Amino acid sequence: QVQLVESGGGLVQAGGSLRLSCAASGGAFSSYAMGWFRRAPGKAREFVAAINWSGTSTYYADSVKGRFTISRDNAKNTVYLQMNSLKPEDTAVYYCAASRSRASQSRGVDYDYWGQGTQVTVSS
Repeated sequence: QVQLVESGGGLVQAGGSLRLSCAASGGAFSSYAMGWFRRAPGKAREFVAAINWSGTSTYYADSVKGRFTISRDNAKNTVYLQMNSLKPEDTAVYYCAASRSRASQSRGVDYDYWGQGTQVTVSS
């Protein structure tokens, strides 16, 4: 069983930056693909970014492409989401997820483990 704990959320002004971290324990982190999703108030969960098991392949939602960067450190069992040029519409609870598939996945159903989420609020 894999446990995922997100951190790094907070309140930031539009145009600012945040870096989210997701620490994994209890499983073979380096063999999992990892992803970030978000859920804004009153909206469905949406895919943000994904990275394959080795960190050599990444995939982004169009809405964050060029602003967000996903990365991982397998030695630290941690995946990161660097968020730059934040917009009010990025306000959401951000979740990290782990997939037993090694390839990057964009569908939530392809993920096996989920964290509890961290709140990101971007003020205008």
